[in-house]
Amino acid sequence: MFVAAASALRVSELEQCIRANSRLRLAGSATTVTAAAPRIRALGPNVVLFDLAEPQSSFFVLARDCENSGAAMVVLVDEPAPDWTSRALRSGVRGVLPRDASANDLYSALEAAHRGLLLLDPELAPELFPSQTNSHSVENAPDLMEELTPREVEVLRMMAEGLGNKEIAARLSISDHTVKFHISSILAKFGAATRTEAVTIGIRRGLVLL
Repeated sequence: MFVAAASALRVSELEQCIRANSRLRLAGSATTVTAAAPRIRALGPNVVLFDLAEPQSSFFVLARDCENSGAAMVVLVDEPAPDWTSRALRSGVRGVLPRDASANDLYSALEAAHRGLLLLDPELAPELFPSQTNSHSVENAPDLMEELTPREVEVLRMMAEGLGNKEIAARLSISDHTVKFHISSILAKFGAATRTEAVTIGIRRGLVLL
């Protein structure tokens, strides 16, 4: 993976965080976000982590470039406006988290992005999907939970973490076949065509909390 941030100090902090996880391999870094594009094209990382000091409209040009190169993107940014976040997602970004996100949240976002899943800071969901959150009040929350069985909710949340079928099966002590059955049921109940779409719906409905 590749790291780009607004300062050399921040790059160093993120590099240390990445190296602390044996499941991640750091391919390179850039000390400014704008300098990242040529290095990303040259190195071809699977995942790119961008740390932005603040939301930037110029970032979307770079995001499109990364998407075209096949790299999944995760962005750390403080207080992004809903329209900025929505545009980031349309530009191919797979994860948007606050800059003070915990290491575990960051690892989950990076692994999920690599698997083609989407992870968002849960505080962004009500602003991004107001029609969804406003139409499902607290009184309606039990009805939402009844749509999936408790086991299916567990599976959905593990999907959001970026876990594959075998990893979910191992964690829940069930067979791969049973995991596939649960995922098929989740997709059917949500009317979703893909795992990514199911996770997105789960985030919108408050079933997935990061």
